[in-house]
Amino acid sequence: MRRLTNWNGRQAPLTVWHEKIAPLLAAKLSQQKTPVVRFVTQAQRILAQVSIADLSLRVPVDAHGVALWQPPERDVLHADCARCELVPVCRHLPTTTGTALLWRRLGLVDVAGVPTQRGQVVSFFSQGDGLAIAAALEDTTYPLDELIYDLADLDAGFRFCGEENRWAGRLALACHQQFGQQSIPGYLENGVPPKYGSGAEQVVAAVHKNPLNKHAWITDLVGPGDIDRIIIEWRSLLRQIAHAPDLEWPRWRELQAIAKSILRETESPTLTTLPPLEYHQTKRVDHRLILRRH
Repeated sequence: MRRLTNWNGRQAPLTVWHEKIAPLLAAKLSQQKTPVVRFVTQAQRILAQVSIADLSLRVPVDAHGVALWQPPERDVLHADCARCELVPVCRHLPTTTGTALLWRRLGLVDVAGVPTQRGQVVSFFSQGDGLAIAAALEDTTYPLDELIYDLADLDAGFRFCGEENRWAGRLALACHQQFGQQSIPGYLENGVPPKYGSGAEQVVAAVHKNPLNKHAWITDLVGPGDIDRIIIEWRSLLRQIAHAPDLEWPRWRELQAIAKSILRETESPTLTTLPPLEYHQTKRVDHRLILRRH
């Protein structure tokens, strides 16, 4: 049933309705497989009663290819669950995905619950950074000398991509190959860490090669503070990699070696030599309120 009124709430002239509007509306509804059965005129509105007999509905199909409407159903427990005494308890548990199932789905643990190689790498980091690093390491065609700079994109957000695609880049491609389009609050957003943003890798690579080149990347959207922040976040991630536990994985060990080398070659933007304090700055501050009488 569909309600038809004009904008001012008054009924349209019957001649215009019967000659133009009604036939056009009936034709449009018929194209949608909902032909008009009748028009019912009421106060300030006209109702169109349509038939939905020609609309298809998603239903189960049996082995003979016959569609079944509301067939009887039964629940069959898994063989392991059928012997368990906690079946009544499980039936009352929430059906949302639990942590253990997420770990299994992301490949962080195996069938026995033992952490996999990917799971060990992910455990060294917080939120989705470890997932992206593990995905990149598993792609053996991904050069580590490029990955070390692409790690800056994990905290870049939308600031450095400009008008380009924020989710571009080799690191995002590696994440999509391993995790698809999964979204896990705080860890993945459509298969990529939530704070990911392309473009920052070019900035950190250029500043690493020439620290005086920082001002060349300042734009209307990217200020010097944004560049300092992304370098600080990038170096922080490199320190986590450099001081993380060792794994029997050649690519992980090589990534750690590159991270240690870059940390020795670069300095944090926060390390600045400050001038000595003036004499009056070394004196104790005496806060007093003096009220003068007039």
